[in-house]
Amino acid sequence: MIGEARFPVEAWQVREAVLELDRLGQTESVLALANGHIGLRGNLDEGEPHVIAGTYLNSYYEQRPLPYPEGGYGYPEQGQTVVNVTDGKLIRLMVDDEPFHVAHGRLHAHERVLDLRSGVLRREVDWESPAGRRVRIRSSRLVSFTQRAVAAVDYEVEAVGHEVRITLQSGLVANEEQPQKSKDPRVAAALDRPLVAVAQDTEQHGAVLLHRTRTSGLLMAAGMDHAVTAPGAYDEETDVRDDWARTTVVTVLRPGERLRITKFLGYAWSSQRSPQALRDQVAAALTGAQYAGWDGLAAEQRAYLDDFWDAADVEVEGDPVLQQAVRFGLFHVLQAGARAERRAIGAKGLTGPGYDGHAFWDTEGYVLPLLTYIAPHATADALRWRHSILDQARHRARTLGLAGAAFPWRTIHGEECSAYWPAGTAALHLNAVIARAVERYRQVTGDESLEAECGLEILVETARLWVSHGHHDAAGHWHVDGVTGPDEYSAVADDNVFTNLMAARNLRAAVAACARRPEAAEQLGVRPDEPQVWQAAADAVHVPYDERLGVHEQSAGFTRYAPWDFAPEHPGEPLMLHAPYFQLYRRQVIKQADLVLALHWCPEAFTDEQKARNVDYYERITVRDSSLSACTQAVMCAEVGHVELAHDYAWEAALVDLRDLHANTRDGLHLASLAGAWSAIVEGFGGLREHDDVLALAPRLPEGITGLRFRLRHSGLRLLVEADPTTVRVSLRDGTDARLTIKLYGEPIELTAGGSVERPVAALEPLLPPPHQPPGYAPERAGPR
Repeated sequence: MIGEARFPVEAWQVREAVLELDRLGQTESVLALANGHIGLRGNLDEGEPHVIAGTYLNSYYEQRPLPYPEGGYGYPEQGQTVVNVTDGKLIRLMVDDEPFHVAHGRLHAHERVLDLRSGVLRREVDWESPAGRRVRIRSSRLVSFTQRAVAAVDYEVEAVGHEVRITLQSGLVANEEQPQKSKDPRVAAALDRPLVAVAQDTEQHGAVLLHRTRTSGLLMAAGMDHAVTAPGAYDEETDVRDDWARTTVVTVLRPGERLRITKFLGYAWSSQRSPQALRDQVAAALTGAQYAGWDGLAAEQRAYLDDFWDAADVEVEGDPVLQQAVRFGLFHVLQAGARAERRAIGAKGLTGPGYDGHAFWDTEGYVLPLLTYIAPHATADALRWRHSILDQARHRARTLGLAGAAFPWRTIHGEECSAYWPAGTAALHLNAVIARAVERYRQVTGDESLEAECGLEILVETARLWVSHGHHDAAGHWHVDGVTGPDEYSAVADDNVFTNLMAARNLRAAVAACARRPEAAEQLGVRPDEPQVWQAAADAVHVPYDERLGVHEQSAGFTRYAPWDFAPEHPGEPLMLHAPYFQLYRRQVIKQADLVLALHWCPEAFTDEQKARNVDYYERITVRDSSLSACTQAVMCAEVGHVELAHDYAWEAALVDLRDLHANTRDGLHLASLAGAWSAIVEGFGGLREHDDVLALAPRLPEGITGLRFRLRHSGLRLLVEADPTTVRVSLRDGTDARLTIKLYGEPIELTAGGSVERPVAALEPLLPPPHQPPGYAPERAGPR
């Protein structure tokens, strides 16, 4: 499954050493740049060839109908799809009278490098035209973290051997042709010319185009400006039409001379502002970019990332493959959320159109736990976005006959966009996962203001949802029936353990928050008896357990289902591509970690022996047809003592896109798995947990990792954790009077500013031998490749 290395293993960069056109879709995603507001796929500067041309603005979408052969009450009627907006990356080159194209002429050299420390994508090309005219091309591209609306391209052409006439055409192009929709249901619906021209402006060195989506009515503006440096005279002109603008620069270069163009891009969108206001906003962004210049933007980018890595870096000694992959993941998670600023963080970020650009529970379940430790401001803004769609969630709950709020399974703007009932509407655990993210933010950061601003209301409304859906039986046990847990091969079941435990946690969090803020709770209409009802339900939650097998049932009756026959003709393939859900739903086969995820996120509900037995049982029937599984399996295998198996799963989570493990990276990166790679390392090998608002650590390393260092933020302070096979050291890096209490292998320890605590690594003997996986579904061994 791990496959061959497509990028050289280097600690701080991802390098495409040779251009391989059959892998272009993957590299377009892997080399994408974003800041949470703007996303640029790693398309070639000249735009062609490409697999998916992509430029995205966070939450800028078009509506489309959701047809049903047989409709029903409560089915969503409209879908939302991310729009490929006006493409400003384009710089086309003519050498004498022949266009530069990587598939024509002779390509002497071609290399692209994504630099994770500088946040810049660099390209170097040595190309000879069919007529024998040779040029060297150097380009650099960035999407600014410090100037949210700005991206830039620095493009340089050098003549080699002969005098040549160089023509550069820098463009803005709307309504680019998109690929036909794949049969894969995870791929976005293609939109045919979704943008309608509103206005165009020509500036001295560029242009601004304004468009509006046909159905959703969202307005956007894209602008470009240029700075030209040439050794001699040159001509420049700009043309504008409804769907394109083009600035052309022409000059003659002698051998060794260079023409350089710095292209500044500005983007903005709004559902409420006027075209004039949006145009002026983009013009102002371009002026700010011109003022900084390329060197200034690049310096700001490096300084921003220096600060980020200082409090977020993970160092893995002995495993350079995992080292590169975890930094790659951290960088892309930052790109997805850094400047999202109260807009959704989609499952693919801004790297591709997969899943139509929708946000799922992936965000709160996998991405936000990481951002809370390394970029907590991004977590706060993501939760503010959830709060902003609370009214739609309340409306959805009423449609379903429930109280409180039912957040959408998949959405961009807030309305439910999932047309598949069992894996969408029935997956109510999303609401508890959002509540967990609210509570975890408060616990990790110590920031109470978000709870006061919007967190309390989210906790209250999700608690109301659970008590309206669940019920007490005659014996007093509280049940949640008719739900789909994380495992989408087991749909519409009763008493899913993960859902029940997460619902109970949600209810307890709401009770505690109301007790902390009684006046605010009263203003939200919380009746005096409501917290008592919530607490009673949480205390009586039913957790199915099979006494005969000594394991928890994933849901009521699960362990009595017939086993799945793992036929040899499809080893390792996703079952959903060759088996009907009708069969999957009534067999013991699991798409992704479900009961095991409950062990990870609700550890207090299980004994050590129960964790070991559950891991052993569910490993044997889990096929990991979802990228959300390997990271949790890594964490729990490490916790029960199977650290070598955990290492294998960490590889799988981390390399999902660098090795294209699911054969769909072309549609965008798997952000949850990339965030999960951090979890596999830091929570798995580092043993990081939160116990009663206290940070707990219990590092244990596999044989292939000789040293581990990771940095994070907790309670507004920076921590450094260092571990080798025998010793662990924890340091508090901030303040003069700062103090922080943590637990190290269960021992309470007080850290002081500038000080550190060192302990020997505590041994852990597994209760059971390493478990087997289903035939054909074992992870490949981590190691050099």
